[in-house]
Amino acid sequence: MAENLLEDRGKPPAAWRIEGWKIVVGIVISALILIPCWWRPRIEAGDLASHVYNAWLAQLIEKGQAPGLYIATQWNNILFDVLLLRTANLFGLAAAEKIVVSICVLVFFWGVFSFIRTLTEQSPWFLTPCMAMVSYGYSFNMGFMNYHLSLGLACFGLAIGLKAQRFEWVAVAAVAVMALLAHPIGFLWLAGALAYIKLKARLPGWWKLTLPLTAVSSIGAVCWYAAHRPLLLADWDRGPFYFYNGADQFALYGKRYFALAGAAFLFGVVCVAIEFFARWRDGISWKPCELPLELYLVSFCAAALLPENLRPSIYGGWIGLLGSRLTTISAILGISFLGLLKPRRWHLAGFGVCAAVFFAFLYQDTGWLNRLEANAGNLVRGLPSGTRVLITARAPADSRITFIGHAVERACLGHCFSYANYEPASGEFRVRVRKGSPVVTSSTDDAEDMASGEYEVDDTDLPLKQIYQCDEKDLTKLCIRDLVAGETNGRLGIKPADR
Repeated sequence: MAENLLEDRGKPPAAWRIEGWKIVVGIVISALILIPCWWRPRIEAGDLASHVYNAWLAQLIEKGQAPGLYIATQWNNILFDVLLLRTANLFGLAAAEKIVVSICVLVFFWGVFSFIRTLTEQSPWFLTPCMAMVSYGYSFNMGFMNYHLSLGLACFGLAIGLKAQRFEWVAVAAVAVMALLAHPIGFLWLAGALAYIKLKARLPGWWKLTLPLTAVSSIGAVCWYAAHRPLLLADWDRGPFYFYNGADQFALYGKRYFALAGAAFLFGVVCVAIEFFARWRDGISWKPCELPLELYLVSFCAAALLPENLRPSIYGGWIGLLGSRLTTISAILGISFLGLLKPRRWHLAGFGVCAAVFFAFLYQDTGWLNRLEANAGNLVRGLPSGTRVLITARAPADSRITFIGHAVERACLGHCFSYANYEPASGEFRVRVRKGSPVVTSSTDDAEDMASGEYEVDDTDLPLKQIYQCDEKDLTKLCIRDLVAGETNGRLGIKPADR
């Protein structure tokens, strides 16, 4: 025994060696997860380009070089933008975009990992491919960066809050504040899910059923209210409700993604069915699966019943794609349900194949968007500084990622102003506009018409140029022309009917 003690002297305890192994694996996985942020010169993610463009405008505001624009004080929907601006002031916009988006992806991925680990009481290493795909799913590729960051923070808050004791609630409160600064939906999900879980633990017997019934009834009441209040202009235009089960987060730039999403969902169903049979055969209870399944069904009802778009004020911007982005939560909860399964090698292999195909598709499509933006950069490089442009760029007909015009907008950095930039007029972001600004329109409706190519050019808008797709066989090819008063800005260019 003495000899054994001498041999073990200086060696770390076994638990330390295991934790060290996990740290190494975590670093390797983090590096792999970040590859899509660095595999192209620019990160192509819909509205992200608009965030970068408006960070540039914020820099101009600080220098007094953006007449009619100002930075407003607000307490939500700002965390990503503040981080981007502060990092850009230190390292430049190109580096800041890579750094801050990488942080968001890691916060989201490890937040989901931590939440599932706490909820299921086992580390979900075999679900790493699923979590990686959701990290780069629909919400990310649409560029909803504040929302994406808020959900990652909310997952960390839930991971702490599920077993919080005394002073640990201070950490939960701190994370909740950060989630609110990022986006209110992340904060509401954190608060609502924690309340649901804690209350369920206290209710006796059949009283537990009142929780999901109350939650779904409340969602239904909101749906009824929105449908019967015409001033909200609410719509549910997003296709069949059953499609929004969480797997739709993998349906991005074309029909092939829909087939992949369906295959991933069916593979998950097969995994659950085989586990169900094994537990039934061995007499193992499904009781631990009850809470994740309830949370998933409630989130599915929210995504299916709540409006897709609504406009609380005719003077402000739209709350858009609400149901579509809520399915990110459904995807997280669906993966958490899978996290209760007994890990098997073929689980990892199957989901790994899905992830490999998904990221291969994504690499190809982000390349297409990088070519579009590079062509835009070549087009605007020779423009006089401060030139105003309107951009009418359409995504391929089968793509769900429609905000490709923002990539052209980002190409304007240092060269031109996107006059149809929607953020300042919407009143939902830090950069705001006063009426009469020569940099951007102050009307939300005009900004929408300009982006859709339905705006009638006024004398006061001139001089003004249009950047548009001029080759229906190659949508990355762009042309530029001068607009004249009285014409519709989308008169030339590729229109949806052309494709």
